[in-house]
Amino acid sequence: MERRKKRAANLALNLFMALFSAIALFPLCWVFLTAFQPTGQGVSFVLPDILAKGFTLENFTRVSELIPLWQNFWNSVVVSVVGTVLTLFFCALAGYAFAKFRFPGRDPLFLLLLFTMVIPQEVCIVPLFVVMRKLGWIDSMLSLIIPRAATAVGIFYMRQYISQYPTEIIEQARIDGCREFGIFCRIVVPGITPALASWGAISLIARWNDFMLPMIFLRNPQKQTLMVAISQLPVSDGLSTPWPVVMAGIAIATVPLLAAFVILQKYDIADLMAGSTKG
Repeated sequence: MERRKKRAANLALNLFMALFSAIALFPLCWVFLTAFQPTGQGVSFVLPDILAKGFTLENFTRVSELIPLWQNFWNSVVVSVVGTVLTLFFCALAGYAFAKFRFPGRDPLFLLLLFTMVIPQEVCIVPLFVVMRKLGWIDSMLSLIIPRAATAVGIFYMRQYISQYPTEIIEQARIDGCREFGIFCRIVVPGITPALASWGAISLIARWNDFMLPMIFLRNPQKQTLMVAISQLPVSDGLSTPWPVVMAGIAIATVPLLAAFVILQKYDIADLMAGSTKG
C-alpha cells in the first residue's frame, strides 16, 4: 500500500514538473519555429499551425540586411567574454582576500561592500556616465567592461565559497615557499571551479542580455551589442509587424546562451555529485 502511494506521488510530481516544463519551454519553441516561418503568412500561436506552414531561412538573411548583425554579435561576444573573465578574476581574488586574510578594517570594509548591494544600478547611471565621458570611453566597449570588472555580489559569493576551502592546504603551501598569488592561481582557483562556473554563467548571461548600459554608452550602430541592435529592428513592414524577422534576431541571440548553459552546467552537476558523495 505504501509503495503504491509513493508511486502515485512520484507520478503526480513528474506530471506536475512535465506540465510546468512545457509551459516554460513553449515561448522558446515558439520563437524558434516562428523564426523559420515565411514572413508573408500570418503568425499563429499554435505550434501545429506553425509547423504546417513550412520553414525558410529568409528571415535570418533579412535580419543581417537591416542591422550589422555579425558585427553586433561579435561586440556582444567581446563584452560578455572579456567582462566575465575579468569579473571572475577580480571577484575571486577579492573573495580570497576577505576569506583567508586578516587585516585591519576587513569586517567594516566587507559590510560596506554588502551595503552597496542594496543600491539600485539606476542610481549610479548619471555619475557613471560622467566618469565614462571624462575618461573618453563613451562609444567604447570599455565602458561596458571596466565598470563591472568586480561586483559586490560576485565578491560576496566567492568569499562565502572560499571560506569553506581548507585553510590547512593554504598554510602548507606557504610553508613550502609558495607566494600568495601562486597559492591563489595554483591551489585556490582549481578548488573553486564549480563556484567560478556558476558565477561565470550568471555574469555571462547578465552581460549578454544587458540593455541599459549599451543603450546609454554606445552611439555608433557598428559598436552596439546584439540586444540593442535587435531592439532597433523595424517593428512594422507596411501594415503588419514582421514577427518572423524579429524572432529570427531573438533566436540568434538565444543560441549562445543555450550553448553556454550546456557547457557550464556539467561543473554544477559535478559539484552536486561531489557534495552528495561526501555526505
